[in-house]
Amino acid sequence: MTQFPETPLLDQVNYPSDLKKLDDRELPQLAREVRDEMIDAVSRTGGHLGAGLGVVELTIAIHKVFDTPNDRLIFDVGHQCYPHKILTGRRDRIRTLRQEDGLSGFTRRAESEYDPFGAAHSSTSISAGLGMAVAADLSHADRRVVAVIGDGAMSAGMAFEALNNAGALDARLIVILNDNDMSIAQPTGAMSAYLARLASGRTYMGIRDIGKKLTAYLGKSVDRAITRAVTHARGYVTGGTLFEELGFYHIGPIDGHSFDHLLPVLRNVRDNAEGPVLIHVVTQKGKGYAPAEAAADKYHGVNKFDVITGAQAKAKPNAPSYTSVFADALVQEAGFDDKIVGITAAMPNGTGLDKLAEAYPARTFDVGIAEQHAVTFAAGLAAEGYKPFTAIYSTFLQRGYDQVVHDVAIQGLPVRFPIDRAGFVGADGPTHAGSFDTTFLATLPGFVVMAAADEAELKHMVRTAAAYDDGPISFRYPRGEGVGVEMPARGEILQIGKGRIMKEGTKVALLSFGTRLADCLLAAEDLDAAGLSTTVADARFAKPLDHELIRQLTNNHEVLVTIEEGAVGGFGSQVMHFMAGEGLLDNGLKVRSLALPDIWMEQAKPEVMYAKAGLDRAGIVSTVFKALGQKGLGIGAAG
Repeated sequence: MTQFPETPLLDQVNYPSDLKKLDDRELPQLAREVRDEMIDAVSRTGGHLGAGLGVVELTIAIHKVFDTPNDRLIFDVGHQCYPHKILTGRRDRIRTLRQEDGLSGFTRRAESEYDPFGAAHSSTSISAGLGMAVAADLSHADRRVVAVIGDGAMSAGMAFEALNNAGALDARLIVILNDNDMSIAQPTGAMSAYLARLASGRTYMGIRDIGKKLTAYLGKSVDRAITRAVTHARGYVTGGTLFEELGFYHIGPIDGHSFDHLLPVLRNVRDNAEGPVLIHVVTQKGKGYAPAEAAADKYHGVNKFDVITGAQAKAKPNAPSYTSVFADALVQEAGFDDKIVGITAAMPNGTGLDKLAEAYPARTFDVGIAEQHAVTFAAGLAAEGYKPFTAIYSTFLQRGYDQVVHDVAIQGLPVRFPIDRAGFVGADGPTHAGSFDTTFLATLPGFVVMAAADEAELKHMVRTAAAYDDGPISFRYPRGEGVGVEMPARGEILQIGKGRIMKEGTKVALLSFGTRLADCLLAAEDLDAAGLSTTVADARFAKPLDHELIRQLTNNHEVLVTIEEGAVGGFGSQVMHFMAGEGLLDNGLKVRSLALPDIWMEQAKPEVMYAKAGLDRAGIVSTVFKALGQKGLGIGAAG
């Protein structure tokens, strides 16, 4: 029989309204029970652990003090929202986190009225919160808006754009800066808590508001000057901050694990604050679970694990991961060329650039959660003759697209873009799927766009990118392990715009772009067995296309199917555009394009997602038979 933690107090809390029935003195016990529940749930499903453990008290305190969902609570990124889900009517489904048909690993509007804004990417909470705060003012609604943002997310320019705008609008917005990188020792003293209560109290805030009302009679310019002078004066007493200069009333730092510190401050701010307020809260990642406290990086995102030992379950891979192949190949090429540098936007481990940093620390740069800056920073390096590899996940590269266009592509600068997490990403769902990079890069003049079919091809593409100096170049590869091919000692320099024939046939042609090649080869076995002689080709390049290869396939086959793990508008569209322009569609050829379906594919195991998208072995075979007007006769079901 499955054993769950004993949670007598948590059993009484189904929604935030139940929290208000509890005495403040009961909340520490409730926090312990929420932690136990979360640890048990994530140990069974995998997911984000450390961040959620760090905000248990903060989450309880916010729901205790504020009137959610009428008051809006927005979590930045959302990976710290598991305690929030437990307390907002979703505890009965918490062990379905990140599973097919289960709870999302992030906040999601469609999932609950307590999730007013979906968030899986960083640094959006203040902008969204400001929009909601202004909407409340326009509607004359009695509503508070609270945005919880982590210290790492504050490295993104969007967060500072929102802070600047919120201060200028004097909006009624409460921003809680969750600082989980600082020692907890600094703000835990009684004097610190006293000063935070004092600064957030009616008297202190009232003095500022009375001053603003008085000076308003003197005109806007005088009002602004006096208000700024008062703010500067407060800075000399309490320690001024950048947030004060941006127009926020700054409180803290306070201990984010102490209800004695959190509750009075939140209540004071709820009752007294009129303009924008920033509360600096210090927490500890992994709080309350020793393995996560000891290794916050390893327990940020976890597989299923043993609660007692903390040991994570990991299937033994049959092949190295694509990320590690890229990292090792880049380190190898950097050893031959001292102009190679690596750039990551706060993902050194996820992108594998931590290996480059170990080997060549002076040539590796982590710019923080700042993809826009990362791209233009790389452009500057390229303009000076260096060879930047800007390693960014597909879903995050979207955030730097204007810079890719304006600062890199138009200027023809040779920035290299290794694009990890291309295609489906399983449990992380639609917010993290690498769906659009081929489409939005292949539309840019002069851009070379590649996709690795296997781990050996990835190694070739790293060297190809290192050697290419005629403009921007990208290469995409998926999450997870390779297919187990033999690896070269060093990658080869590929001929730009040339694909390869993997298997020759006479009736059906499968033209693959990326790692769906393995399923194309399996599908060809089934088609051959059904009497449909099949050619399989690896395009390698979506731009420039291998025109000679496409002509060969169209002239010598009855059916042509393009296959890619990307959105409509990508590789298949490039092929169709070329064929239409060349008149290659006029000879009765049956052409089909397999791409990601035009929906937001929900989280599931990758193999389930491929099957739903028709991008697996069976889906490819079925597409061919439909193109020929034949029934599959069960072909393609194997494997």
